[in-house]
Amino acid sequence: MHEEEARAPYDPMPHGPPEVGVGPWEGPWPEGDHWDADLLREGDRRNVVDRYRYWSMAAIVADLDTRRHGFHVAIENWQHDFNIGTIVRTANAFLAAEVHIVGNRRWNRRGAMVTDRYQHVRHHPDAAALAAYLHALPADAGGPVRLLGIDNLPGSLHLETMDLPERVCFLFGQEGPGLSEGAREACDGTFSIAQFGSTRSINASSAAAIAMHSWVRAHADLGGEDAWRG
Repeated sequence: MHEEEARAPYDPMPHGPPEVGVGPWEGPWPEGDHWDADLLREGDRRNVVDRYRYWSMAAIVADLDTRRHGFHVAIENWQHDFNIGTIVRTANAFLAAEVHIVGNRRWNRRGAMVTDRYQHVRHHPDAAALAAYLHALPADAGGPVRLLGIDNLPGSLHLETMDLPERVCFLFGQEGPGLSEGAREACDGTFSIAQFGSTRSINASSAAAIAMHSWVRAHADLGGEDAWRG
């Protein structure tokens, strides 16, 4: 199946209306370069917030770029992990600066629910290359970024009590084996998430969501209009 054919056209809403979005624009068309003529004519059924109804994809990305947060997310991709798409989708929801795929360039995009079209996704051959990129980010791009891996290792900081840097990249390993040896060596530090049950680990995409939300709680502006709550 072609890569585009494997994507869902929009996020299904089984308990809501049969279709998401809005139909064709009624009345005179609005003026401005950010409007998409095809969407105005045919309707906008994408899974986007109301702010972006009828906007072109390029205009949405440009607007998001004006207010992206200071954290990055990275995941190793040695086994074509199905978690990657979900992590990209969550990174879009929390407005990550970038998502980094380490290892294999190809990844399963179905779980992203087309949100990768609005999120900057960058590839690196290995964790050392990722660390070098993050550490060399110039001042006009926000400056250097610390690379923190999640791993239940002796000496790992506790996410619940650590002071999260504002400029940080969370690196996650593959489901099961966790961070590779090379990734552990490239990290500036590691952290763990407190667990209280019988299992040693939690799903990688769940761990990524917890880390991203922890950053949002610590650093995001929750009082402005940019925080969409439904």
